[in-house]
Amino acid sequence: MAREITLQKLPVGWNYDLLDNLAERCSGHTPSKSFPEYWNGGIKWISLADSCRLDKGYVYETDKEISLEGVKNSSAEVHPAETVVLSRDAGVGKSGVMATPMAVSQHFIAWKCDNKEKLHSWYLYNWLQLNKEEFERQAVGSTIKTIGLPYFKKLRIAVPPFGEQKKIAQILSAWDKAISVSEKLLTNSQQQKKALMQQLLTGKKRLLDDNGTRFSEIWGLYALSKLFQRVTTKNNGKSTNVVTISGQHGLIKQEAFFKKTVASDTLDGYFLLKKGQFAYNKSYSNGYPMGAIKRLNRYPEGVVTTLYICFELSTPKESFGDYWEHYFESGLLNNSLSQIAHEGGRAHGLLNVKPSDFFSLKVPVPGFEEQQKIAAVLSAADAEISTLEKKLACLKDEKKALMQQLLTGKRRVKVDAEEAVSA
Repeated sequence: MAREITLQKLPVGWNYDLLDNLAERCSGHTPSKSFPEYWNGGIKWISLADSCRLDKGYVYETDKEISLEGVKNSSAEVHPAETVVLSRDAGVGKSGVMATPMAVSQHFIAWKCDNKEKLHSWYLYNWLQLNKEEFERQAVGSTIKTIGLPYFKKLRIAVPPFGEQKKIAQILSAWDKAISVSEKLLTNSQQQKKALMQQLLTGKKRLLDDNGTRFSEIWGLYALSKLFQRVTTKNNGKSTNVVTISGQHGLIKQEAFFKKTVASDTLDGYFLLKKGQFAYNKSYSNGYPMGAIKRLNRYPEGVVTTLYICFELSTPKESFGDYWEHYFESGLLNNSLSQIAHEGGRAHGLLNVKPSDFFSLKVPVPGFEEQQKIAAVLSAADAEISTLEKKLACLKDEKKALMQQLLTGKRRVKVDAEEAVSA
C-alpha cells in the first residue's frame, strides 16, 4: 500500500506521513467474563460479533455491552464518537465509524481524529475502505489470520489539507446515501416478492384470468412423482460445464475450477443436466441450504455430481416450468424436506434424502392458466429486483472509481466550490 502511494507524485499541498502522527491509535480489550458486573452496563462494545455492522459507515449498535466496572478493571477504553475502527483479525480490513462513544475488543484498531487540522475521521474511513484488499493481504496466520501491531505503527497515509479532506468526505458521503437508498429499495422489493410468493403459491391470494374473473378452481394435491420424472442421464464426456447449487438462496452457478479437481477430465459418471431441468442436492449440511431446488436456465447443459436429484416436468402441457421454479424458490417445501431427511444417513455431518421419498412429497397444484399468471407476476418482481441489483452494483463501482481518484489526488476538489477539477 505504501509503495503504491510513494511511487506517484503527491499533489501540491498534500502530505505523506505516518498515520500515528495524524491520529491517536488505540487498541481494545475484553473484560473478564468471570465477573458478570463487568458486562451489560450500557457501554457499547465492538467485537467480532459485529463484523456484519462494519463497512456501512456509522456503527450504531453492538452485539454486546460492557460496564464502567468492566472498563475500570481491564485495558478497555471508551472512545469518543467519530472514532474510526478497523478489524485486524477475523473479517480483516472491515471498518466503521463510531456513532456514539464505544469500546472495542483486542481484535480491533481504533483511531481518534481529535486534531481537526490533521485528519478528518470520514476521510480516514474512506481511505481504509479503498485499501481494504491490501489489509486482507497483510493478514497472516494458520488458524485465524491477523495483522500485528508493528504493521500499523509503520502505516503511512497521503492526505490533502483538512478542508479538502472534509470536502472529499462530503462528496463520498453523498454517494453512500445514494447506495443506501438503492439498498433499501432492493430489500423492500425482495421482501415484497417473498410476501407475494407466500400468498400466490398457497392460494391465499388469487389472480384474475384473461376474462377478468378471479380464479376460483379448487387446487389439486399431487405427489411430485405425478408432475416430474427423474433424470439420470450420465454425462459420458458430453459436457465439461460443472454446475452447482450453492449459497443461501440456492443459486445455480457454473464452477469452471471443478475441471481441475475432479478425477476425470471428461466428468464421466456425473449426471447430465439440460436447460430447463431441475436439480436438488439430496445431501446437505450447513453448507447446503435446505430446499435449494433450482432449474438450469443460464447454460444449455451442464453436469452435476451424483449427490443431486435431477428431474424434469413429465406433463409440460399441464404444468408450467416457470411456475415450479418460483415454487421451489419459495421454500414452501423446506419443512417437508426436513421431515424426510434421514438421521441415520449421516456421513461427515450430512443428512440424506432418498429420491423415492422426495418424489412422494405432495404439493398443491393450481390450473395451468393460473400457474402462468402467477409465474408472470413473480417473474415481473424478479425483473424489478434484477434492475435494482444492477443499479446498486453500478453505484458501488462508480463510487469505488471516484474514491480511487479523490483519495490519491488524481482528481482535486475546491474547498470553496462543489465541482471537482483535474489536478
